[in-house]
Amino acid sequence: MKLIVGLGNPGDEYMLTPHNIGFLVVDRIASERGVEIRNRQCRALTVRMQVGDESVLLAKPETYMNLSGMSVRELVAEYEAKPESDLIVIQDELDFPLGTLRIHTRRSSAGHNGIESIIDALGTQAVQVILTEGPAAAMNRFNRKDSE
Repeated sequence: MKLIVGLGNPGDEYMLTPHNIGFLVVDRIASERGVEIRNRQCRALTVRMQVGDESVLLAKPETYMNLSGMSVRELVAEYEAKPESDLIVIQDELDFPLGTLRIHTRRSSAGHNGIESIIDALGTQAVQVILTEGPAAAMNRFNRKDSE
């Protein structure tokens, strides 16, 4: 199961702000697939869907952005997801012009409170290693058989 988590803040006052781009992108994905994000679980609004052969959970944490890690940690545990390969986080980046897209696999929080919350919440998992040492180091450290 892949987890696609859009970061944002709950409440009408934040609804269409650039800070809620994660929520907006997840809503758009859901709309294009003809599903509604209305289930409540793990402190998030969620919906399960299929993309090709991949089972996907879209999620919008109902916590404020700086507490997103609580919801993400619960979702990762609930679905036994591997953060290093199953978790995709969509967030705003105020340093880029609106509409600019950047995809990262190796990155610290760069001061983003939502990402920092997720790193802190998943600190005992592989996310910290991916962000600080890169995916190759994380694969070497965590991609082991249970018997090892």
